[in-house]
Amino acid sequence: MLENQKINIKIKLAALWTSVMFCYVYGDYFELYAPEKVESLISGVNVLDSPIKLLIASIVLVIPALMIALSILLKPSINKLFNIVFGILYTLLMVLIAATSITPWYAFYVFLGVVESCITASIVWHAWKWPKNITE
Repeated sequence: MLENQKINIKIKLAALWTSVMFCYVYGDYFELYAPEKVESLISGVNVLDSPIKLLIASIVLVIPALMIALSILLKPSINKLFNIVFGILYTLLMVLIAATSITPWYAFYVFLGVVESCITASIVWHAWKWPKNITE
């Protein structure tokens, strides 16, 4: 029988945030293959067409990236809270993005949005069920 080590909750959460970040990166990369996407980037006529929008997008994307490290470094109580709050926020965000991206060329984006939503919902679940330290 193969041994199955118990994985620390902090490692689980960091791994889940890492997985969701990979999906975000791949989604944004694959989007470059959609018709007229590169042309819109070159012309400057796109969703992120101002310094403020780029800053907001950076803030939105830096939080999951930071949660990889914060899931390991933070104390359990604040860690649990951050994972639940940001997990819920990003689940809702990705459901919204997936629901508003339903076109043939963006089926990959919808698929990744659903996967990302499942991962972030899993983050909320694992954080909610954070093991208690039972001392006797």
